[in-house]
Amino acid sequence: MRLSVIGCGYLGAVHAASMASIGHEVVGIDVDERKIASLSKGEAPFFEPGLPEILTEGIQSGRLRFTTDMAEAAGAKVHFVGVGTPQVKDGYAADMTYVNAAIDGLLPYLAAGDIVAGKSTVPVGTAATLAERVTPTGATLVWNPEFLREGWAVQDTIDPDRLVAGVPAGEEGKRAADVLREVYHPSIAKNTPFIVTDYATAELVKVSANAFLATKISFINAMAEIAEVTGADVTTLADAIGHDARIGRRFLGAGIGFGGGCLPKDIRAFSARAEELGRGESVAFLREVDAINLRRRDRAVDIVVGAFGGSVFKKNITVLGAAFKPHSDDIRDSPALDVAVRLHGLGAWVTITDPAAIANARRIHPQLNYVEDRDEALRGADAVIVVTEWDEYRRELSPEHAGELVAGKVIVDGRNCLDAAAWRGAGWEYHGMGRP
Repeated sequence: MRLSVIGCGYLGAVHAASMASIGHEVVGIDVDERKIASLSKGEAPFFEPGLPEILTEGIQSGRLRFTTDMAEAAGAKVHFVGVGTPQVKDGYAADMTYVNAAIDGLLPYLAAGDIVAGKSTVPVGTAATLAERVTPTGATLVWNPEFLREGWAVQDTIDPDRLVAGVPAGEEGKRAADVLREVYHPSIAKNTPFIVTDYATAELVKVSANAFLATKISFINAMAEIAEVTGADVTTLADAIGHDARIGRRFLGAGIGFGGGCLPKDIRAFSARAEELGRGESVAFLREVDAINLRRRDRAVDIVVGAFGGSVFKKNITVLGAAFKPHSDDIRDSPALDVAVRLHGLGAWVTITDPAAIANARRIHPQLNYVEDRDEALRGADAVIVVTEWDEYRRELSPEHAGELVAGKVIVDGRNCLDAAAWRGAGWEYHGMGRP
């Protein structure tokens, strides 16, 4: 099938390349000329494992190409819209500028029978409004939210854990759902659940999933706050309650909290939309979820400062990690960079290392010191803080080896990902988050 993908940022580029990898003919369209030039050469403009390989394969096969010309969308059977919905500058709501621009640009090239499949994370009610503009062209709007995890996005696109399609009522909706079944046939053939529903439910599936995950993370971080004043161990607590099948252990990792371009802005936009609908009280807890998350960054800084008796002035502090999560170079709302900047502001000499995100971090925070080599970054440090749990730090770095490089054996485990006993046994002053 011939497909177009409007918007070639993180979501769109991965979706376009993944759809080409399963046999479709795909054109990716974006207004950013530099991004299109990079993608056309098979070069991913961001770090995502597996993406460069399927980009190159798709381009060489002739099934995948990229352009800035929206007219190239004409003739495609399905048009996926995957542009960003950032937080507005003066509030919590989602900025719909890019979604509206994408739809407006696409309208002249739609034909009767086409499917426009929205993938962007949008406020509930958006699809119904957009459908009023799409339907007069003879095309059908569906809402097909994405559930990608950065670092595993290719896998999550090609082999998702579920597929959701919000469609209009009646025969038009049934036909549109059947077309999407064809698009995703390889996944459906593996018995991947394919859930057909209405627009509002499809929109809510995405934001409610993110809200639940954020709530689960902030819950265990709230328990960490209690553990810190009682002497309890939040990691053992998480293990114990995680054995309950109704709760589960995943996403019960206490630490420095979540960041990135999705969870923070999505829960804020959800809260804002609920207020607009007159149901702000229904998700009022999300404000506290957000507040708990941000407090963990404060706590990490406090632990480092406390380890030096109240001042980090002129102390050499090495920050392990810059990306908001491992297997990514995404620094949007990164807890790692937030902590690094705060320590710098308190007078510390901060050195940051990261396997993938240094270039992005340096562009935003040039005042910090960046070192690509992990061991070189550790050399001479008075304290070390782990803020992004790359394998290079949590598994491949031994306390004995690190001890030979640093000036002071103080380590703050912002992700509770290290073996506390092993580090203490090697002579380190170990500080966890919510651990005695």
